[in-house]
Amino acid sequence: MISTQIIENCIEELRMITKVNLAIFALDGAEVASTFDSSDIPDYIIKGFVDSPADSQVIGRDHLFKITDEGELAYILIARGNNDESYLIGKIAVSQMQQLMTAYKERFDRNNFFQNLLMDNLLLVDVYNRAKKLHIEVAVPRVVLVIETGTEKDSTAAEFLRGMFSSQSGDFITAVDECNVILIKALDLKEGYTEIERTAQTIVDMMSTEAMMNVRVGYGTIVQELKDVSKSYKEAMMALNVGKIFYVEKKVNSYGSLGIGRLIYQLPSNLCKIFIEEIFGNNDPGDFDEEIVTTVNKFFENNLNVSETSRQLFVHRNTLVYRVEKLQKITGLDVRTFDDALTFKIAMMVYSYMRYLDLEEN
Repeated sequence: MISTQIIENCIEELRMITKVNLAIFALDGAEVASTFDSSDIPDYIIKGFVDSPADSQVIGRDHLFKITDEGELAYILIARGNNDESYLIGKIAVSQMQQLMTAYKERFDRNNFFQNLLMDNLLLVDVYNRAKKLHIEVAVPRVVLVIETGTEKDSTAAEFLRGMFSSQSGDFITAVDECNVILIKALDLKEGYTEIERTAQTIVDMMSTEAMMNVRVGYGTIVQELKDVSKSYKEAMMALNVGKIFYVEKKVNSYGSLGIGRLIYQLPSNLCKIFIEEIFGNNDPGDFDEEIVTTVNKFFENNLNVSETSRQLFVHRNTLVYRVEKLQKITGLDVRTFDDALTFKIAMMVYSYMRYLDLEEN
């Protein structure tokens, strides 16, 4: 149902334009919104008009009108004035209110449709039938972006995003939980992952600078049919979750760039535990010297290049070698060799995943 605030804004704008006062009443006679003091209108006037077969009526200086919603009586509108102009403005106000109700009902229906679509709660035949009824194109390239905002700013973030993306261009904003806002982005045929990455980064930047929100964005793959939007949503959620575990420094993560992190995320926890024990034994990777871990990570970033890594860390080559050998004594892995480097990298990612699972359980 359309909100009271929207009704108040609507009749106030009409009053400012036409100089005619308007009031909206519920069917039980209770005032919903008014631009004048309507306390002099008794309940029985409203209730009597509700029961009458007439669509409009004049009582003294008040013009009464019925506002219907798909044939059902929804509100009573009163335009206060003694001339034909007030009657005409009243008719315009009725038309405006009915159009608003239709628009807001369609928006609600669309929101309900997309939520069920994302959660795979619709049969294939229902997807196409409801899409046709709601005037949603089926064969349009789309991608789903999930924006993690935090529960306390969820509604604010949704309104901010609605200001950035227009439903006229086929974009839609919704949510299926309290933590995330979902953007279903319609794409032009020429748009690809470069443009999507740019869009995601723009969301992060604008929400940080203008809305003071620290958000993360994950997005899925491009789908060509409306029925496959749920697939892109699941991928976007995985991109968001995997990014928080393995790529903490990145605010934007795509499903297609998750690499081995995507594989680890789908492994059973008991298998991960066995792997960690096999690689590290009684050693807890969380207790490793932070300086050594930082050195090794930088070593990996530079493709196991000792000279370049020592240059970027501003340390002597021998210092770097000393740190690598110290790690070798602890773990038995020489990360200067490709196989051991790969084993250590995967093991540390698995360890990060296990820590994430522990935090989720607690």
